[in-house]
Amino acid sequence: MQSFIAKNGNETPEPVKAQVKGSLPSWLQGTLLRNGPGLFSVGDSEYNHWFDGSSLIHSFTFSNGEVSYRSKFLKSDTYKRNIKANRIVVSEFGTMVYPDPCKNIFARTATHLSNIVPNFTDNNLINIIRYGNDYYASSEVNYINQIDPDTLETVGRVNYRNHIALNLATAHPHYDDEGNTYNMGTAIIGLGRPKYIIFKVPAKATGKDQKKPALRQVQQICSIPFRSALFPGYFHSFGMTENYIVFVEQPFKLDIVKLATAYFRGVNWGSCLKFDEKDTTLFHIIDRKTGKKISAHYYADALVVFHHINAYEENGHVVFDMITYKDSNLYNMFYLHNMKKDTNAFIQTNQDFSPPVGQRFVLPLDVHKESPKGTNLVTLTDTSAEAVMQEDGSVYCKPDNIFVGMELPGINYKFNARKYRYFYGSRLEWSPHPNKIAKVDIATRTHLEWYQENCYPSEPVFVASPGAVEEDDGVILSSVVSSDPDITPFMLVLNAKTFEEIARASIPTTVHMDLHGLFIPDAV
Repeated sequence: MQSFIAKNGNETPEPVKAQVKGSLPSWLQGTLLRNGPGLFSVGDSEYNHWFDGSSLIHSFTFSNGEVSYRSKFLKSDTYKRNIKANRIVVSEFGTMVYPDPCKNIFARTATHLSNIVPNFTDNNLINIIRYGNDYYASSEVNYINQIDPDTLETVGRVNYRNHIALNLATAHPHYDDEGNTYNMGTAIIGLGRPKYIIFKVPAKATGKDQKKPALRQVQQICSIPFRSALFPGYFHSFGMTENYIVFVEQPFKLDIVKLATAYFRGVNWGSCLKFDEKDTTLFHIIDRKTGKKISAHYYADALVVFHHINAYEENGHVVFDMITYKDSNLYNMFYLHNMKKDTNAFIQTNQDFSPPVGQRFVLPLDVHKESPKGTNLVTLTDTSAEAVMQEDGSVYCKPDNIFVGMELPGINYKFNARKYRYFYGSRLEWSPHPNKIAKVDIATRTHLEWYQENCYPSEPVFVASPGAVEEDDGVILSSVVSSDPDITPFMLVLNAKTFEEIARASIPTTVHMDLHGLFIPDAV
């Protein structure tokens, strides 16, 4: 397998100028921030899982036809403690760490007790979130770290729990046209009855006093009780339409008792997630303004979902698209012992890998108990998705398969929560690491691809042309790394309409594969 992906990355703390080949649009002005794991060993100790690596933040700044690059490790408490000890001393999701055996018995006992309720790592390696005017490196725990988007310096750590009762929160929020941020979290232990929480941070939450975090103005929209008190559904993202939040409660569940005892049993937190293929998937539709949940009981067959693509309303229906799996094996593929295998061995080991499938679900909002049983309540003509009324009044939802083999989906975000036609993403075929990016036309069910041998492009990011009317009028940005030492890393710029390369900016330093990010346009 491509072991170069799991090698330790390096910082490039001062900006370096890229060599541009082709022509960058003159209007492309701003900074693309990217986040992902970049440090996989400290001293003689190594992480077990790719998603455990220390956060390395990258910035690609576009200005007057030029591109500059810099990167810095997130200076989280976890990072600083590990570097100071010259070994991994803070547990991550796939790597459980135990105290120094030389400690006395009282110190060891205190450490054991403190791990009943995990005080999670603040290694925020998944995404960049904006709350108000503040930017944060984020993962899925109660800590986020504020960063300076210009210098990539770590400003300081914020604990959600100081502002809202959460143990976990997603790294994939939504932003509305006013700039408000919506997100979801889970309250598990020691915070009242276990529940999912949906919250909003106003656009103007950052006051003149920059020292106060934007989260201090957080507003809870609603809470949803777990369907099973000790087994909350895991969620990585959610959907949002003009009027509703779409939350998928999947049968990929966190076992709270196992989580609380993981440390004593000598297993990592990742092993506390279990997929129950015999259970159903529940769909919750919540009014964004009132916080009230639609009373209809919508469900589907068991599935696993990490990324939503988009959601919108049409003629009395909520339509939402997401990338689904038949099982939870994807997480296991990213254990480093798996990733370091050569390609053929990797394919042999992961033959049961269930491919990602882009699926469309359609939920009719006007569901009455007297609706005829056994009938499909979906009246939209451009989808084969069904919502069938059951004898007990519940609605069984069957998806419309849009595309097989795509992950890390992105759209023209101006079409978020609106009817849309295109999405962009990473092609996943023989490996969990993308070697192609693609554009899918949902209306025609066709796609375009970009590919270069031995190259691994990151999640594609769409940036719209100024004043664009057409949905795909803009460019696609993707950071590309290669297993070929003769190919320097580069920022790829594609015409989003044709998917043809219009420019690439070769970066004269090492760049590491990342996960997610955010484009910040220059203020006009």
